[in-house]
Amino acid sequence: MAGQSIDKCDIAIVGGGLAGGLAALALARQRPDLDVRLVEPGPVGGNHVWSFFDSDIAKKDRWLVAPLVRYHWPRYDVTFPAHRRTMRMGYKSITGEALAEAVAAALPEGHVIADKAKHVAPDHLLLSRGGRLSAKRVIDARGAGKFPTLDCGWQKFVGQALTVTGGHGVDHPVVMDATVEQKDGYRFVYLLPFDAETLFVEDTYYSDDPDLEVSLIRERIAAYAAAQGWDIAATTREESGVLPVVIAGDFDRLWPASDRTARIGARAGMFHATTGYSLPDAVRTAAALPSLVDRSDFAEVLRDLARVSWRRQRFYRMLGAMLFRAAEPDARYRIFERFYRLSPRLIARFYAGRLTTADKLRILSGKPPVPIGRAIAALAKRDWR
Repeated sequence: MAGQSIDKCDIAIVGGGLAGGLAALALARQRPDLDVRLVEPGPVGGNHVWSFFDSDIAKKDRWLVAPLVRYHWPRYDVTFPAHRRTMRMGYKSITGEALAEAVAAALPEGHVIADKAKHVAPDHLLLSRGGRLSAKRVIDARGAGKFPTLDCGWQKFVGQALTVTGGHGVDHPVVMDATVEQKDGYRFVYLLPFDAETLFVEDTYYSDDPDLEVSLIRERIAAYAAAQGWDIAATTREESGVLPVVIAGDFDRLWPASDRTARIGARAGMFHATTGYSLPDAVRTAAALPSLVDRSDFAEVLRDLARVSWRRQRFYRMLGAMLFRAAEPDARYRIFERFYRLSPRLIARFYAGRLTTADKLRILSGKPPVPIGRAIAALAKRDWR
């Protein structure tokens, strides 16, 4: 290591996305005695918009995300070919920029390291530009990466913030507009009105493969906007992503017990198996970190929490099996159309990952919106467990 800098800290967080950024904020607020460093090669938070339902976040943890909220609405819509509904449920969005600003204000100057870790270990990491950062605790929050050990479908999307001359006329979010032509699996358009003339439009697919043709999706967004009669003056932001919808997998292969480096976020398997979203889990984990970091078995505790979460997601993996194995790609929307006829409280618990036994029975009751034979075959396979 001759000629390379050596530095030390209490906590080194690798990855400045949602999980890593929230972890840094929680530790900075509740454990100011600790020297916390955040390693992220790009802008903290990236170019992302994260949204959540009020019921996703426990009241005791809302202090962590409340300062980051940039947009909020009291209700949202869903629209399907045979069903439309307004859900009177609080819905909020935070942005990557808001997360970056909060982290910059919370951590001392120089504690956000604009570099990439080329090697990560429980007590140190090596930086791509040279140098070693030693830490009492290293937390790996580098995101999902690839999941070669999991059987997945994929939720993939391209979103753009459009400036609409004269206004767009959308006054609250449309979480799913599935009246669009069904292509590449279950397709829907997602709308967030940032202000009277700025509308975030995201074209989303529940697809069998992770391939994302961004240029093609841009054309579909433009066609959707034209069909609404919107005169687009500018595109002010764009983001894209591919999220796993887990059907089956072995947690011990995802995070082997031999890996002693602490993990959080999607890298730990902490995300909703049906939607791919990780914000509720990221908040819960970040809020718990300040009371855990002094434990000698810190990494083992986090792994146990992730494993418990993985087990709780078993029902959601079964739903993924139904979605991708039992439903024809262009008919997958029927599953969501039926789901959105259920009670608002059940729907809220579904997204929050807190379904009761009665909820699960209610979701599965009645005639399934897929061929019965294929539904039985999908459920007969036990690998989703």
